[in-house]
Amino acid sequence: MLMRAEHSKLLVVDVQERLVPVMSDPRRVIAGCAVLMRAATRLGVPVVVSEQYPKGIGPTVFDLREWLPAGGAIAKTHFSCVDEPAVFEPLAAGDRRQVVMAGIEAHICVLQTALALKERGFEVFVATDASASRRTENEQAAWQRLRAAGVGTVTVEMVVFEWLRQAGTPEFKDLVALVK
Repeated sequence: MLMRAEHSKLLVVDVQERLVPVMSDPRRVIAGCAVLMRAATRLGVPVVVSEQYPKGIGPTVFDLREWLPAGGAIAKTHFSCVDEPAVFEPLAAGDRRQVVMAGIEAHICVLQTALALKERGFEVFVATDASASRRTENEQAAWQRLRAAGVGTVTVEMVVFEWLRQAGTPEFKDLVALVK
């Protein structure tokens, strides 16, 4: 199934100040999430951002704050965003049934959210190059489990170019520099 901007929402999970530095590749996560958030904003894709217990883990990393949606990030304590009504409600609202995800940790909050969204009938895609865990073996296990469950594992470039659909548009001109 192709990802379509008009059918998608972007969910960025827990890319927070005290979590990011201990990930396997923190710069990759921040860069990938920034591209996805900028592309979503430019293409009118609604963005939802979660923060796991921000009092203890801190807010969303500074590099991504300018791309937060108008309401800001949504605090949660459940690992799965689906179990947190304040996060799930904006994902479930409306008729967009594709959720593109990125964030940390891949094998905990990202995995549990993706599987729960899939159970609820959403088409789910996880950008592996904008997601991470502390240990790469946990990350790899997450990708294997998600694929086995029918969740798409994709890259940031796949998302951007599928959302764009064609070259030569003003949106293409604005976004192609982000991925090249």
